[in-house]
Amino acid sequence: MAGTSGAPHGGSPGSGAPTEPGESAPVGSLAGRVALITGAGSGLGRATAITMASRGARIVACDLSAAGLEATLALLPGSGHLPVTGDIARQNEVDAVVAAALADAGTSGIDILVNSAGIAEGAGDTFEHSLEHWQKIIDVNLTGSYLMCQAVARAMRDSGRGGVILNLSSIAGVIGLPRRTAYSASKGAVSMMTRVLAAEWARYGIRVNAVAPGYIRTPLTEKLAAEGRLDVAAILRRSPTGAMGTAQDVADALAFLASDQATFITGAILPVDGAYTAYGAPEDAYPAELLGAPDA
Repeated sequence: MAGTSGAPHGGSPGSGAPTEPGESAPVGSLAGRVALITGAGSGLGRATAITMASRGARIVACDLSAAGLEATLALLPGSGHLPVTGDIARQNEVDAVVAAALADAGTSGIDILVNSAGIAEGAGDTFEHSLEHWQKIIDVNLTGSYLMCQAVARAMRDSGRGGVILNLSSIAGVIGLPRRTAYSASKGAVSMMTRVLAAEWARYGIRVNAVAPGYIRTPLTEKLAAEGRLDVAAILRRSPTGAMGTAQDVADALAFLASDQATFITGAILPVDGAYTAYGAPEDAYPAELLGAPDA
């Protein structure tokens, strides 16, 4: 249903200036934006930092690892990028990270927050998991994302310009992955938190979305496969595309959601999983005989 709303949308994130047909910025452009990206020292966070920088954003890269941040910054196009170390599971360190980002951004403020920091969970019997195991994963994946959302959104609200917040969920937050209880619980909660915050903060011009990656090829998954701890062939057979995704697939989805082409998208959980969660038939999704074929 078409209509008008008192809440701004369109234009640059939170600008309050609706765009008319033909008035959008160049497709995918993030020129002039400041993006604070957690977990930027490796993996999906690094890929997202590179992608957003290549589209014109200035990056504030946050990670626990100073060495990881140094390596990431060396890969970023453009200039003016800032590395900030911090533990997002600790309130005082979150406050320090956001303060550093705001001080560096000056009057431009933080336009984009990407909550990419997180920890995975190896498969294990839930009967045997300790409270410490559960709490560590919840603290980083859920509480850390919550604390970053809260601190950055306050600044976005107070600036009067709004902004974009992007969270990392997972297929584990959509479907049940046995023996990964804490991780699945954390990611399911991130998805619901995304919807709640989108509904609560839309009035301030703050958009909140998440991506839910499927099985992604990373150095970690390659290592697990080499050690026999990840059955890649089974994953490929279960996926309708017969493939695993890449960090770039996820980064491109995040960059789109941060762009002017997504100004009326908020509260969405975007699957980046090659239809893995869409598939429900009992047989394999991709013919085993095609795996390894030149076009597979």
